[in-house]
Amino acid sequence: MTRREKRKELIARIAIVLSLIVAGLATIFVPVYTVKTYTERQAVSALAVRRSLPIYSVATEEKKVAISFDCAWGVEYTDKLLDIMQKNGVRCTFFAVQFWVEKYPEYAQKIVDAGHELGTHSRTHSYMSKLSEAEIRDELKTSAEAIEKATGQKTNLFRAPYGDYDDLLIDTAQSMGLYTIQWDVDSLDWKNLSATEIALRIVNGAKNGSIILCHNNGLHTAEALPMIFSTLQNRGYEFVPIGELIYKENYSIDVNGKQHKAGA
Repeated sequence: MTRREKRKELIARIAIVLSLIVAGLATIFVPVYTVKTYTERQAVSALAVRRSLPIYSVATEEKKVAISFDCAWGVEYTDKLLDIMQKNGVRCTFFAVQFWVEKYPEYAQKIVDAGHELGTHSRTHSYMSKLSEAEIRDELKTSAEAIEKATGQKTNLFRAPYGDYDDLLIDTAQSMGLYTIQWDVDSLDWKNLSATEIALRIVNGAKNGSIILCHNNGLHTAEALPMIFSTLQNRGYEFVPIGELIYKENYSIDVNGKQHKAGA
């Protein structure tokens, strides 16, 4: 056998040994990929990267949606919002920052007196994924207490400022008896879109179990509400507060943040 042939044979043997080693390692370290179907692989992947998630929407066959308003600065349009909702038979959820509640306690009371919910939007409107557990607990505790002081009612709803969250925030809020609420329909009213643009975003995005994000001080939000309410109500939708839309127990949240009733 020539030197060239010997070298080829040696390379071939090395390749076989390496392939056997790789195959052996695969059976030791990644047996998870022996699942047979794509769906099974998806499920395994989801488990491997499972996160704590807020509630973005609710899986339901009922034609119910929830519209919500974040309150951090100002009350210029709040009376108009409340008046329009009263005229259209709509109840909703407001999420208020502690300093807003303390500056405008009369509006916190107005909201509750009108049959709407008031949830906490934190104490300082910070990026809460950057906070320690102790700081998170302080934000949630004092802001919830401010709502109770202003209205006489406790809250169990929380929305993270900027929609910013991590596992620690969600888990800490849950341990304090708070449901963390996100949204699946964003009005983008804070960008000062026109009333028509806001209305189209909402009516085109809403579906059973949707949670809609607006702001109490959006420049054209109040102007958009009659279009939103009439269109969706004509489609058979009912507007309910978030607390009446979500499941409070025996539920799961999928990887998209949709809440499902156990056994459904």
